[in-house]
Amino acid sequence: MKDNELHIDGIDKIILQKLMQDARTPILSIAKVVGISGAAIHQRLKKLEATGLLKESKFVINSKVLGYKTLAFVGIFLDSAGMYKEAIEKLKSIPEVIESHYTTGNYAIFIKILCKDNEHLMKVLNNQIQAIKGVSRTETFISLDQQIDRQIGF
Repeated sequence: MKDNELHIDGIDKIILQKLMQDARTPILSIAKVVGISGAAIHQRLKKLEATGLLKESKFVINSKVLGYKTLAFVGIFLDSAGMYKEAIEKLKSIPEVIESHYTTGNYAIFIKILCKDNEHLMKVLNNQIQAIKGVSRTETFISLDQQIDRQIGF
């Protein structure tokens, strides 16, 4: 094993699985499951954070409760590859755009967008995204249902 290679043992995996299920799980309840002290759990978490494995901790908002019921993926075609950085900066200013990816294939940019309904989606596409200088056209895929929502497993 190389020095910079991350080693995760069985206890680390249990800790991570419990926290991925619910990040608010008390450390002491995890400690009881794995049979070590809360301090040992805390030390292991600090070690995993230091390796960069644990990127961040955040709450997940249920967007449907806020009225956002239309999830779409939009492939964006640019006039030229040189327009990429400028287009991304403009996309960052649109709150409905929740993810952006620079991809291979037909699209220069592939985004995930969350809107209240189809009419809202149409307004965001027509008035904001397609109005960005350099965007030649878009292709939209509306998600009908999400069957899988998870992180990478162990």
